[in-house]
Amino acid sequence: MIIEFRCEVEHARRWMRRETLSVDGRNVPVQIAWTGAAEQRPAGLDALFALERVVLHKGKPSGADKIIPERARACIGTADVIVDFTGAARDPDCSAPLYLRPLFNGATGENAVLAAILAGDLPVIDIVNEVDGAVLDRGHPSGEVAAGLSGALDTVMARALTMVAAILSGRPRIVPQLSRPANAMKGRGPIGYVARGLAVSIAKEIYRLCCYAPHWHVGWRFNDNAGVWQTGDLSGPGWNVLADPGNHFYADPFPVTWRGRTFVFFEDLDHRVGKGIISAVEFGDAGPLGQVMPVLEEAWHLSYPFLIEDDGELWMIQESSLNGDVALYKCVRFPDKWERHATLLSGIELADVTITRHSGLHYLFGAWRDGTGGYSDSLAIYYADRLLGPWLPHASNPVLIDRASARPAGNFVTINDRLWRPVQNCADGYGAALGLAEVIELSPTTFRQIVRHSLKPGPAWPGRKLHTLNRCGRLEVIDGSRVQPKTRAFTRQLPSAVLPPRTRPSAA
Repeated sequence: MIIEFRCEVEHARRWMRRETLSVDGRNVPVQIAWTGAAEQRPAGLDALFALERVVLHKGKPSGADKIIPERARACIGTADVIVDFTGAARDPDCSAPLYLRPLFNGATGENAVLAAILAGDLPVIDIVNEVDGAVLDRGHPSGEVAAGLSGALDTVMARALTMVAAILSGRPRIVPQLSRPANAMKGRGPIGYVARGLAVSIAKEIYRLCCYAPHWHVGWRFNDNAGVWQTGDLSGPGWNVLADPGNHFYADPFPVTWRGRTFVFFEDLDHRVGKGIISAVEFGDAGPLGQVMPVLEEAWHLSYPFLIEDDGELWMIQESSLNGDVALYKCVRFPDKWERHATLLSGIELADVTITRHSGLHYLFGAWRDGTGGYSDSLAIYYADRLLGPWLPHASNPVLIDRASARPAGNFVTINDRLWRPVQNCADGYGAALGLAEVIELSPTTFRQIVRHSLKPGPAWPGRKLHTLNRCGRLEVIDGSRVQPKTRAFTRQLPSAVLPPRTRPSAA
């Protein structure tokens, strides 16, 4: 197979400079057919990109950087697949068996991407077969790694390549009904967009200097009645905040009762080190008992301690995507001694792994990334007869590309024989909200879900973020983020005798 990218020579960019495209682990040759520009770009765009590279990207290269093509040539006509990134009409003389056209909010070319970004959002991407007009794949990228106009353009094109590679793999595609369409906002124009981006960047730097950011915290409550899954909201008994030392944050709470004792496991990140470990705290009938204790640390960052009971043993899978694998740990002494027992998947970047049993099989869900683009928009599923595997990929991986409903957010729940999963809704930024999705179809070859409820921080759970939900018996847990001044964390660690009376932290 030979792939031909059709790109505009006047707007040649770094992301186009490639000789191969990875398709199911195979490096498929790519050739570039440079064409003339169909439309003009906004005036001063390249100068704005250059400014962003210095200010927002700290001088690091971006896929949106301009390049000088090694050689300009017209359409070659020898490829098996054409991927046309231009806004020009399809070449009627092209005889390639497959002619793909990425659409961005329904329009062609880079200008359509820029128009969506300048309007305040990343576009929905459709990959269309130009021969018959069929939509072969659809996705909505997340922008947590996108800095400025150039970063957003790079993110969108990276995810478009992910979708093209998935189509060329030959795996059947599931074209989803996205949870939320792209925002229809009034455009700012390039200068206004970049000016806003620079202002936000400066504000974030000031925030990081003065506060621990982001600072997540765990909320808990005892609930004898219907909980979040039944009500579809955060109403009910008031939420309590699990106290933290200030220079650590707590996130991703997973409760479990094991051999008569209940503990909540969570990510424990020391702001001064910037690396997470897994800690736990015991709960009694009135709330937390004793002190938070560390239970697992590795050389790499750990978070999202998913817990599962199987074959009379307690197991844990923590997010270790930075290590490029999915590892299973066995509890050898509850709650504070865990040993690595098996590697379920390797050579893969998979975050927030969550497992459920359904129709006689184990299904493993995770936020998948192919090394480019956002971290929260692509869902991959694997299945196995038993927890230890072997784990096989779903026929349509990635089964979903949607920043509003892909990334897991806690344990699956079965209510009245209906399977549900909490999902992170990152449409307004990473961890901005939670969705409660009903899984309508799930098999090794099918997947479909419908998001029935959306939960956001508000009067019941003040703060800025919300991205994990779990329950164990009466105990419900969530998490969120808040502003945590560094001075407050510092004063907490000083002996009370050295603090003036008015500066001593209160018991609250």
